[in-house]
Amino acid sequence: MGAAICVVKTMKALRTRIIDALPTTIVQLLVLATLTLVLVPGLAQEDPLEARVEPESVLEESSAVSTVEIIVLGIVEGVTEYLPVSSTGHLILAQRVMGIGNSNAANAFAICIQAGAIAAVLLLYFPRVGQITRGFFGQDPSGRRVATCLVVAFLPAAAIGLCLDDWIESYLFGVKPIVAAWFVGGLLILFIVRWQQSHPPQASSCIESMTWKMALVVGLAQSLALWPGTSRSMTTILGGVLVGLSLPAAVEFSFLLGMITLGAATAYKGLEHGPIMVETYGWLNIAVGFVTAAISAAVAVKWMVHYLNRHGLAIFGYYRVLLAVVVGVLILNGVL
Repeated sequence: MGAAICVVKTMKALRTRIIDALPTTIVQLLVLATLTLVLVPGLAQEDPLEARVEPESVLEESSAVSTVEIIVLGIVEGVTEYLPVSSTGHLILAQRVMGIGNSNAANAFAICIQAGAIAAVLLLYFPRVGQITRGFFGQDPSGRRVATCLVVAFLPAAAIGLCLDDWIESYLFGVKPIVAAWFVGGLLILFIVRWQQSHPPQASSCIESMTWKMALVVGLAQSLALWPGTSRSMTTILGGVLVGLSLPAAVEFSFLLGMITLGAATAYKGLEHGPIMVETYGWLNIAVGFVTAAISAAVAVKWMVHYLNRHGLAIFGYYRVLLAVVVGVLILNGVL
C-alpha cells in the first residue's frame, strides 16, 4: 500500500512538472517549427502532391473528383470548421488521402465551401445577428458594442492575410506544417485549460462586456490561425478565455467572428480562383459541398455548445496531439 501511494504521489508530481513546463515547451516548438518551415522552405514542398501545380494540370487531376468525395469533404469541413481542431488541416489531409493534389482550385474549394458553415451559424445565432445588425444602425447599444468588437477583432487577420496569402499557400499548405500546428495547438489548449482552473472568469464576462482592447487581443490571436492546422476557432476561443470571457461567451464570440472572417476569405478566394474552381469541380459539386458543410456544421455547433457547457476544451487538446503523432508517424513511414 505504501509503495502504491508513493507511485501515485510521484506521478502527480511528474504531471505537475510537465504542465508547469508547457509554456516553455510551446515557445520552443513554435520557434523550431518556424525555423524549419521558413529557413528550409523546401521541406514544405518536397512531395509532388504538396507542391503547387499549374491550373492546366489541375484540371486533369481534379476533374475525376467524385460526388462521394465532395460529400466527404463537405462533411469534414462542416464538422471541423467550428471545432478547435482546424478544418483546413483536416481538409488538406482528406484531400491527400483521396489523392487530390494541392492546387489553386483545391485550395479555393476548401475555403469556399466554408460558406455552408457560415450559413449554419447564421441560422443558429440569428437572434444575436439581428441584435448586431440593429447595433450597426444605432438601434441597440449592446449590439453596437458587440459589432464594434467584431470589426476590431476581424482587422488583424484580414490585414496580415492579404499581405502573406501567397507565401502561406506556397509554404504552409502541406501536411508537415499542419502536423506541427496540430501538435503545438494541442499543447496550448491543455495549458490554457490548466491556467483557467486557477483564473476563473468574472461573473459578468459575457460578450456584451467586451472592450475593443479585449477584441483586439482576440483578433491578434486569430491571426495565428493563418498557419493551416492551427484552427481559427481554437485561437479565438483561447484568446477570449485569456482576456476574461467565460468559455460559453468565448465560443459565441468565436462563432460570430467566424462568420465575418470566413465570409471575407470565401469572397476573396472566390474572386481570385473562382473561375478555375468552377471549371475544375463544376457548380453541382460546389453546391453539394456547400449543403453538406451547412448540415454537418449545424450538427457540430449544437453538439459543441452542449458539450462545452458540461465539460471543457481538454478533449480537443488531447485529440490534436494524438492526431499529430499518428499522422507524423505515417509521414515518417512513407504512408502519407
